[in-house]
Amino acid sequence: MPTPGERHDFPQLVQLVASFDPSRSSSTAVRTLFAIRWRIGRLLGWDAPGKAGRGSDRTLRDRLPHDLREAAAGADPGPFSSVYLLQDEWAAETVNRTVHGVMHLSWVSDGRGRYRGQMAVLVKPNGRLGTGYMTAIAPFRRLIVYPRMLRELGRRWQTRVSAEQEPVG
Repeated sequence: MPTPGERHDFPQLVQLVASFDPSRSSSTAVRTLFAIRWRIGRLLGWDAPGKAGRGSDRTLRDRLPHDLREAAAGADPGPFSSVYLLQDEWAAETVNRTVHGVMHLSWVSDGRGRYRGQMAVLVKPNGRLGTGYMTAIAPFRRLIVYPRMLRELGRRWQTRVSAEQEPVG
């Protein structure tokens, strides 16, 4: 992620990602794609509680070792629920009729005393619906959503850094 920083900056990155609302993205394409997804999900009941799909009712948090289960959970971003939050690592998950997804964010050293965010999104499709859904949205995710969202997060990160560096008074 385009988020260079210091060792202690990870909580700000978690806050930035957790507060990001794709329905308010600066990208018209991202806003539109998410609006379509949420509307279809509402109409077809994909995101309704208790409609997660076979085998997906158990959350990742339920399966964690005791030490991670006891870790502070952090913020719940959008359709995700925070799983755990450590000093340099955060995971949040979403479970619905189409997928069981985990967003993992970490703060990694560049080997020269600086750090940057690294994000992975892991997705397990729920049945044929989930497989078809993930296949259908793959080009949109790879070509539009991820690149534009990462650029926007990078710009917001840089704006935050610039604001911190401005002299006060």
